[in-house]
Parts: sequence; C-alpha cells; structure tokens
Amino acid sequence: MNDRFEPARTVREGSGPPLVLLHCLGVDHHFWDFAEPLAAEFTLYRYDLPGHGASAVPSAGYGIANLSEQLAALLAEHKTGRVHLAGVSLGGLIAQHFAATHAEQVDRLILIDTTPRYTDEMRSMWAERAAGARRSGSASLIEGLLKIWFTPAAIARNGPDVQYVRSTISKCSGEGYALACEALAAADLRSQLAQIKAPTLVICGEDDIPSFLDAARLLASTIGGARLSWIPQARHASVLEQPDAGLKLIGEFLREA
Repeated sequence: MNDRFEPARTVREGSGPPLVLLHCLGVDHHFWDFAEPLAAEFTLYRYDLPGHGASAVPSAGYGIANLSEQLAALLAEHKTGRVHLAGVSLGGLIAQHFAATHAEQVDRLILIDTTPRYTDEMRSMWAERAAGARRSGSASLIEGLLKIWFTPAAIARNGPDVQYVRSTISKCSGEGYALACEALAAADLRSQLAQIKAPTLVICGEDDIPSFLDAARLLASTIGGARLSWIPQARHASVLEQPDAGLKLIGEFLREA
C-alpha cells in the first residue's frame, strides 16, 4: 500500500466485471449510492479518498500521482485484473492519471465533470478554498459550493442529493479538504491524455461552469476515440443531480460490445 496514506476500507458489492467508482472533493464513497443498480451486472468497488469520510487525513501533502498509486495498490490487493474505471471531478483526475500510466489495467474509462488541468483563475481559487477550510472548516464553504454543484432548482428542492452533499462536506476534515484542494491546484495531466488507450466516455452537466464545459470538450477531442455526452438540467454534480440520466449513460457505455 502507498505509505503516504493509511489503508482505505474498500466497499465491494455485486458480481460481474469490476467497476471502480471514484468520488469527488469533500464527500465520500456514498456519492455513488445512486449507482447501486449496476451491481446486478458489475462488481462495484468504492472507497473514501484520503482525508475524506472514514479515511485518515494524510500527514503531508500529496499529488494526483500519489492518489493514482493508491488506486493501483488497492486493485492489486483485491486482485481485480482489468477494471472499468469511473471518476467524478477529483476522482476523474485520478482516473485520467491511472488510465494513462496503467493502460493495461483499464478496460473502459468514464470521466465525469472533470478536467486535466484547472485554469489559472481556478488554481487561485483552490488556494483560497484551502485557506478557508483550514481557517473555518469545510462547513464554511458549503453554501458557495452548492451553487456550483447543483442547479438553483435542485437547491430549492433540497432533495436527498443536496442534503447528502451538505451533510458530508460539513463533516469533512478541514485539513483533509485543504490538502485535496492543493493537489487539484497543482495537477496538469494534459501531456498524458494521449497515453490513454481505453475506450472513454466523457460526461458533463450542461449547466456546469464554463471551465468544466471547455475541459469536457478538450478531453473528448484529445483522448483517442473518446465521446462526449451532456446531461441536461445539471451542474457539476451532474450524475448525482440527474441519476437516471447518469446511470443510463454509464450502463449503456459499459454494455457495448
């Protein structure tokens, strides 16, 4: 196991080809609860990223490559062989790096509301968020984050999706959140995209912020043979806000011959 991180508890359910699901910043493996119907066809693997959920906060900073190494160690531990791999936002950066550096282990790749590199403006924003999380806790960021993650209609409904994000971020360690912000700010995977050989589906909410819309188009145009699908009436947490649409896209892509 990567000695930067304490071992993560992996949740395994279902049967069939392995499908690894990587969550986004500030939440935990329960982000993917909506995907449990896929366990009828696939063996789902989920875990909490370092400093998130039940996983310990690392004692030092890390990068996306370290998170990718952690994933490699987990797959070796579980003897999964080749896997389908899906990641949202932060999870999507891990998935990109892993698919580029462990191409022989990835069958199909799904990248959701993610980017290979944040804009300079977004990189500055990550520094501000990290400072805010350390100073006042992750809960202090929730109201601003909800407006990025969900459409105004979803926030007004305050359904289980919004309640989950609000609750989980409020419990996320401020230091754990900050360290992940710093890893995101430093990431630049653009030069590695050409190394991704797996058939790739890029998914993005139609109402996500412009930099993620641009990133979705970049990923789809740079990764060989990749395709791009949009989810209407959804922002950054597109597959959580519109789970039926997300499941349909993911399931159909994985079932292709």
